This record gives sequence, C-alpha cells and structure tokens, in this order.
Amino acid sequence: MTMRSRASTVMPRRPCAMELMTQTNTSVESQRLLTATLIAGLIAAATALLLFSWLGREIVAGVTPAVDEGFRQMIHSHASPRITPIMVAASLYGGPSWLVPFGLCLALAFLIHGWHRGALLVVITLAGAGLLNVLLKQSFARIRPAPFFDYPLPSSASFPSGHAFFAASFLGGLAVLLTSRIRSLAIKIGLWLLVLALILLIGFSRVYLGVHYPSDVFAGYAAAVVWVTAVALGDRIAGRRKHRRRSA
Repeated sequence: MTMRSRASTVMPRRPCAMELMTQTNTSVESQRLLTATLIAGLIAAATALLLFSWLGREIVAGVTPAVDEGFRQMIHSHASPRITPIMVAASLYGGPSWLVPFGLCLALAFLIHGWHRGALLVVITLAGAGLLNVLLKQSFARIRPAPFFDYPLPSSASFPSGHAFFAASFLGGLAVLLTSRIRSLAIKIGLWLLVLALILLIGFSRVYLGVHYPSDVFAGYAAAVVWVTAVALGDRIAGRRKHRRRSA
C-alpha cells in the first residue's frame, strides 16, 4: 500500500470528551447570557411602558408636564452659534428621512452577504417603527411648541418625537443585533457608547431647535425600548422554534 493510499484511509479525528464538554459549557453560558439580557430588556420595556403611559395620560388630559417649558427655556438659554449647526445636522441626518433609506441599504448589504436574519430584523424594526410612529402621533395629536431659530416646524403632531423613536429603534436595534456577533467586550462597550451618544444627540437636537417638548423625546425613547424589546423577544422565540425543529 502506498503512502498516498494510507493517507487517504486516515479517519478524521473525532472531538474528545473534554472538547465536547467545553463546547457544551460555552453554549450553556451563551444561552444564560442571552436569557439574562432578555430579562433585563423586558424589565426595561416594562419601565418604559409605564413612563410612556404616564406621559400619555398627561397629554390626553391636556396637561403640559412641568419639566417641558422649564427644560426648553433652560436649553435655549445656553444656545450658541457654534452648537446650533451641529444640532441642525443631527436633526437632519437623525430623522426618518435619512435613517430609513440608510437602514434599507444596510439590510440589502446584510442580504447580499448571506445574513438573512439581520436583514429581516432591520426591515421589521423600521417598518414597525414607522407604523407605530404614525399611529401614536395621530392618537395623541399634540400641538408642537413654537420653534427656535426660525427652524421650519414639521406638519406632524408633536407626541411622541419621531426622531427620538426612529433613532432609538433603528440604532438601538442595530446595536442589539451586532452585539451578538461581536466577541470583544471592548468593541461591544464602544459600540453601545457610540449608539447611546447618537441617540441622545438626536433627541436633544429636537428640543434645542424648539420643535419638540422634552416629554415628546422621552416618550419616543420609551416607545422605542418597548418596540426593540418586542422585536428581540420575537426573534428569540422564532430562533428557539427553529432550533427545536432541527433537533426533532
């Protein structure tokens, strides 16, 4: 028998018991981490829902939360010619008119690279945010405050802030999606810090420019937390069902 024929008959090495145990432990730890993250998300969603409900009742009752006008005037008193262009840019590029096309392009890129789950979740997040934003605005029909700096006042209702809702839904959902594929803790932390900074900047810009009350922005954030958690929970349930079908 030649050396080539001997080499061809060599059986592939099977993983030993220690390797299988290590893989099992890693899988269990990942499942526990995902479960803990999901529980934390549900708690955050419940808290956000309570906040949104309280703000919504105040708006329906025709009561303007005390913090609204005080915060608006305080922020406006610190306005600066250097800061205003930054706020205008944040408001422009952080709105649905820019985030939706960017998100769809990103979903297409995910699809081309074979990440179908990521593409689907981005589309679902954007579509749901758009539908909820319209329904909530029409339901509460809050009149917008007088804008600052002669900034054009949008024709839509004020509550909740669509910019805050879309930014927190899209960027937050994207961060949740990417975090599961990133191993480095430092990169995960950096990603979340960047996302949170952008979300806060976009929401703050709407109050700075005077086209929203602070409560509109808080409500937008709260609605986004509930929506992103719902999408994550749905994805989690679908993933478990798919895993069970494969195991059966």
